Amino acid sequence: MAVSAIAKKPTTPQTPPPTTKHTTKPTIEPFEPLKKKPLPTGQPREWYESHNRKLKAMRLAIALLDTGVYRTEQAPNSTIRTTAARIGIHPPSNTTCRLVRSLIRDGR
Repeated sequence: MAVSAIAKKPTTPQTPPPTTKHTTKPTIEPFEPLKKKPLPTGQPREWYESHNRKLKAMRLAIALLDTGVYRTEQAPNSTIRTTAARIGIHPPSNTTCRLVRSLIRDGR
């Protein structure tokens, strides 16, 4: 038999199948900061002071929890005030420190 009788198929370079563009991570849009709404008017001054105190205590409690302070015994006034200085807010009063500890205690 002749070699020409057993003809080899010509080899062509294999092209990969067309792929669609897939990303492994979904694109996440950055959060837009929430628009601040003005506080309601006509409230007594004590209401505004209490409201702002609660907001400050919440920010401090979150910062303390992020640093590993999970029990009220770990959060004396000095630690709370040091955390306030670290996150850039005014030192809290004794009342605000008590409120921070109550938020940590209730968050179990």
